[in-house]
Formats: sequence, C-alpha cells, structure tokens
Amino acid sequence: MSLLDVNDLQVKFTTPEGIVTAVNKLSYKVNQGETLGIVGESGSGKSQSVFALMGLQAPNAIIQGSARFEQQELLNLPEQQLNQIRAKQISMIFQDPMTSLNPYMKVGEQLMEVLRLHKGLSKQQAYAESLAMLDAVKIPKAQQRMTMYPHEFSGGMCQRVMIAMALLCKPKLLIADEPSTALDVTVQAQIMQLLKELQKEFNTAVIMITHDLGVVAGICDNVLVMHNGEKQEYGSAENIFYRPQHPYTKSLLQAIPRLDKNQHTLSTVSDAATNTEQEPVVSAKKEKSTSDTQQAILDVQDIKVHFAITQKNAWPWSKPEILKAVDGISFQVYPGETLGIVGESGSGKSTLARAIIGLVKPTAGKVIWQGKDLSQLDKQAWQHERSNIQMIFQDPLGSLNPRMTVGDIVAEPLKTHFPELSKTERKQQVQAIMTKVGLSPNLINRYPHEFSGGQCQRIGIARALILKPKLIICDEPVSALDVSIQAQVINLLQELQQELGLSLIFIAHDLAVVKHISDRVLVMYKGNKMEMESADTLYDNPQHPYTQALLSAVPIPDPQIERNKTVQEYSE
Repeated sequence: MSLLDVNDLQVKFTTPEGIVTAVNKLSYKVNQGETLGIVGESGSGKSQSVFALMGLQAPNAIIQGSARFEQQELLNLPEQQLNQIRAKQISMIFQDPMTSLNPYMKVGEQLMEVLRLHKGLSKQQAYAESLAMLDAVKIPKAQQRMTMYPHEFSGGMCQRVMIAMALLCKPKLLIADEPSTALDVTVQAQIMQLLKELQKEFNTAVIMITHDLGVVAGICDNVLVMHNGEKQEYGSAENIFYRPQHPYTKSLLQAIPRLDKNQHTLSTVSDAATNTEQEPVVSAKKEKSTSDTQQAILDVQDIKVHFAITQKNAWPWSKPEILKAVDGISFQVYPGETLGIVGESGSGKSTLARAIIGLVKPTAGKVIWQGKDLSQLDKQAWQHERSNIQMIFQDPLGSLNPRMTVGDIVAEPLKTHFPELSKTERKQQVQAIMTKVGLSPNLINRYPHEFSGGQCQRIGIARALILKPKLIICDEPVSALDVSIQAQVINLLQELQQELGLSLIFIAHDLAVVKHISDRVLVMYKGNKMEMESADTLYDNPQHPYTQALLSAVPIPDPQIERNKTVQEYSE
C-alpha cells in the first residue's frame, strides 16, 4: 500500500483574465522510505502540486482530484485537521531558507516552537530535542547556535536549520522544494548526503522538487517529469536517465552542461521537445595563444580588497578585524578569450569583479587595461574606459530598473557615453541589439516585470553590448535560470563572442557551466588564488586539493556515477 497516492490532481486559479490551470490531472505514488524526484522548469507546476497537498494554496486556487495519505484524503481538508497532519506526519523544506525563518526569533526558539505546538513538550524537553536535532544535521557548536538569529547563519547553515525543523516531529513524508538551488556545490553535496543519512535513519519518504537533474540522479528512486502543469514522463531514475521516452525529458538531459562530456553546444528545450533541427553552434572555446606575440587587454596585478570589520559589542579602542575579501590575485585576459572564475560563496569572486570595473576601490595592486593603470585615471577618463568594460549582473530582474521601459534601460548607456546621438539613432541601435540577443524590437515599451528570467538576462546582455565593449564581466549570469534557459544564454554568449570578438570573464559556482564556456579557469578560495590553468588541463588533472574537492562535489546527471562517487573534503 502506498504512503501517498495522488490521482488526477488539478490546481487552477481564478484570475481577471479567466481560469489558469497550473497542474492538470497529475497522478503518482510514493511508498514508505522512497524518494520521488519531481523535475521541470519554472512554471511547470512542481511547487503548486505539493502546496495543494499541504493546504498552502492561494485563496483564488481551485483544487480538484484526490491525494490520499495513509488512506486519508488531504485535498480541501479543513485547516484544523490539516494542522494535525502538517509537521507531525508531512513536513516541508521550503526553497529559500532565509525567507522561511523568522528574522525576529532566535533559531532555538523557532525549533522549540514546533515541538511545543505539535508534541506538547515542556520547554526543557523541547530545548533538548532541538539541540539534538541541530547536532543530527551537523551544525557545529549547536548549543551556541541555538541563541543566534537566522541572519548570523550562512545559506547552507540556514538550510540545515530548515531540515532540522522539518524532521523534528519525525514525519513519514518530507517534501523538499528546491532545497539546494542557492547553495555551492560542496554545501549542496553535504546537504544531499545529510538527507540520505537522515532518510535512512528515520525511514522517511521524500518528494524532492528540483530542476537539477544531477541532484535527482544521486538521491531519487523514481522521477516525475513535468512541463506546463502536466506529467510528461514517470518512471524509475534508471529509465528516465538511460532510456528517456518523451522529447521533453530528452531535451532537459541534453541542456545540462556535464563535466564528464565535451559538449560543443547545449540543446534547448524548444529544440528537442518539438523535434526541430537546431543549427549547430560551433563552440566558442578554442586554444588561445598567451605568448609574447599576443598582448593582454587586461592585466590584474596583485590586487587586494580588504575591509575593516568592527565587532559587535567591541570596545571603542579595539582594533577592527580585517576581512581579506581578495588577497593578492594576479591574472591576464587576452583578446577573444573567456576566463572562468570559480569558487564557493565568500571566495571573493564578485568582489574581484567589482574591483576590476571600479565599483570597489582596491586596497592594493593594479588593474592595467590596455596599458593604462585604471587606479590612476580621473573620473572622466575612467568613464571613457568603462565603455569598453561592461558587466552582466547575477540577478537578471533585480539589476533592471522596474520604473523604466526595456528600451530606456538598454538606451541608458548610450545617453551617458554618446549624448550626441539623436533619439531616433538611439532607438535604432537599441532595436538592433535587441534583435541580436534574440528579443523582438517591438518589446521596447514593456517593463521588466513583463518578461521571464531568461528574457531579463538577455536584456542585461543587450545593455552590456550596446556600447560595443571589448570585455564583459559576467557575474553568475545563469545561476538563477532553468537549465534550458541557461543553455540559451550560454549559447548566445558564445555566438556573440565569436561574432564580435569579445573577451569574457565568466564568474560562476557551477563548474560544469564554466568548463563548457571557458578557455582558462581561475579557482579562488577565501580571497586567494588556488590554481589557474587551461580549462581542459584543470578539469582533467586538477593539482590543488581544493580544486579536486570542488570537482568531486559537482552532481552529474547519471545515477550510476552519482551514487558511486566519493565527494572529497578540503581542509586547510
């Protein structure tokens, strides 16, 4: 008998434009101790399908069908009865741990509240069980952490707290909604290993919602593939990965950059799902000559960025602690080259990028751009050089002004650097660059919120390209995107690089993406350079233990490889 049996689940929303169907006739089963992966792109209905089970749907939702948990119907259950099931028998880990934890309550208080509310424990009992669970999810100095607030934890630590909270009542079913999306590969590997260990210990069934097929390969027994609210394919992990039947499933697998394969170009979902032929994109990756005959356009010499941090409750005469965000990094970038920069969150990648482009003032060192020391330039001269160095930011929507139309956003650099252009000339250039990045010129009067994440990232690329720069710094440009949209953006950058002769600095914590796009790779850890080699050399034969640990943690969408691999740990 199944622990959870879902039949013909439908989730619809009433809107001013009519009825919108988010989930359409979805059916699946989950047995005790089993892990089901639900995969698909944003908007495929993954999260809405489980929100309906938990009674967390929006007020305008219409829920139909059946979802029986231990033979009890869950759908449209009164709130009082749902509260007897939630947390006790079915628990959920939400996608963003920082917004799921109460910022005004200490972590220990939030954990204890769950036990006191659902199990009726005394304060002392709740404290003891909460402390034990923080130990179980491997949070160091658990007793000290009980008295801290969520903002004092890293993203990975907050995710561990969420897992601890979800497991406090030892539920029979755990729903994990994108539990590792925002985490570095090493932290992600730790969280997945932790979930596997806890699942084995408590014999908990797990529904894992994610768009990361590498994670699914390592942890899931069965996989449900969703697209546009409907089930496309459902079967064992082995069948889905090795013998996919549906074109959409095949396209998802082909859109993922893999460390164990050399891919010249990445397929997109629209290509494979509709069975249309895609023009092959020749890889932009090619051998670069770094000999004396080729001069670097960018020469970063021993750059340092240090911040003085005043400790909380410190004495007035106490010396501030020095945070060495970047501590002596040197490298060159050559014409037409892509330099990948990788490392975990906090390694100094983004700070280094901001120091190069002048958004952060370096503490020491030099940034030489085409023979000019940028630190010696006055404001006007720096502005002129900045037209040649542009940046694409991590959050595609957050980096666009919501009060400006897309046409104004893309035209703004032209107004700053070429004020002599007429309004008609600016419009013509904006329409041309939007066409080049795959957006219709007719969309220039729309606002950012009217576009998808992938389209917003294309707008960011158009804004960076409008000045015809020689170097673009890409700071995590695809980390927030689905795999197929990610493939589109990566392919676009490679095409534009070939066509326009651009140099790229590509910053990411996804090592498979970096391998696909980069000629050389710089590995950073705590502000220091660990290793820098050509992409092929670094990935085939990493020398530094930290690089080896990073590469071993990257999930690969292959169940046999993923379940049998050993993740190395790095200790300084």
